[in-house]
Amino acid sequence: MAHAHHAAPSALRRFLDGQSSAGLMLMGAAALALVIANSPLQAGYDALLRTYLGPLSVGHWINDGLMAVFFLLVGLEIKRETLDGQLSTWSRRALPGIAAAGGMAVPALVYLAFAAEPAPQGWAIPAATDIAFALGILSLLGPRVPVSLRVFLTALAIIDDLGAVIIIALFYTAGLSLPDLAGAAVVVGVLFAMNRGGVRSLTPYLLLGLLLWLLILRSGVHATLAGVVLALTIPLQPTPGRPDHEAASPLHRLEHALHIPVGFLIVPVFGLANAGVPILGLSAEALVAPVTLGVGLGLVVGKLVGVLGFSLLAIRLGLADMPAYAGRLQLTGIALLCGVGFTMSLFITLLAFPEDALLQAQAKLGILGGSLVAGVLGYALLHVAPRDVAGTPSR
Repeated sequence: MAHAHHAAPSALRRFLDGQSSAGLMLMGAAALALVIANSPLQAGYDALLRTYLGPLSVGHWINDGLMAVFFLLVGLEIKRETLDGQLSTWSRRALPGIAAAGGMAVPALVYLAFAAEPAPQGWAIPAATDIAFALGILSLLGPRVPVSLRVFLTALAIIDDLGAVIIIALFYTAGLSLPDLAGAAVVVGVLFAMNRGGVRSLTPYLLLGLLLWLLILRSGVHATLAGVVLALTIPLQPTPGRPDHEAASPLHRLEHALHIPVGFLIVPVFGLANAGVPILGLSAEALVAPVTLGVGLGLVVGKLVGVLGFSLLAIRLGLADMPAYAGRLQLTGIALLCGVGFTMSLFITLLAFPEDALLQAQAKLGILGGSLVAGVLGYALLHVAPRDVAGTPSR
């Protein structure tokens, strides 16, 4: 039994370490994309993304195909945390849940305050938090930040991702093909039946997942959502007759297998393909365009006000406890880090302005600027904020 006891923290620590180095990889990829977009390589880079490989262009394979694997991992994390992790009880869900709600609503309102006139459909861009990026910055601070705040940030970002997934499904879905949707529904039914029937081999799930992706791609709903739906059908119960819980559960096995490729290949490639903004070609007006300001201030001010305000209100009203050993200043730093909205924000930008290169460029400028400011301010504040040593561990 001692083995299982030791396995849990080391698994979490491995995951957080993996997340943080993946966040640094993503920063590097984004910087490289910016350099390419503002260099003579720009034309070749654009042409490559537009090149067709079979039915889809390279850009679409990255954004609809590779990102479905990213969403599969997001879905696995949501399912695991909800069933036996940080989100498994209502008291644990209360603070990150309320904070995530504020962190989605307020940035959307800030965005609309600036950009409701030219481009209201971009309201969801600043509502997303980038979990790898935010944890990457947090990891640089080491033991200055209590574990409770890491857990809070992780849980908040996971609920935030779930919100982003629901927003994509509801608001950024084009004309629907009912036959394809019906086919997808049948596949999902078979997947759940396999889960119920005790199928513990991953292969049939993944093969049906490919079919599901194809049907959802053709249906008009965003193809990446196939990843989330597939994740919810992967069993979390261990295989009978294998004592070691960690090794045995198909969900744990798949999550473990995906961490490295998603963190070190898929997300950086996505950043490389989408973060490039030709800044040198933009006029000074683009820096203060409504969409740029709406996204940038939505991430910096909206996230801070939404996450911190709703958290403090929930704690004041007795709906949730302050994270253990954390002070108010540290909570403010975490709220700022939530303004790092990289991967999901870029993703929603592509869905919000599919045909408009100028609005895409402005939104990306807002994402890069806002994420940079939020990340630097959050890091600086957490660097100087004192730990609340007298703080009592939360119930």
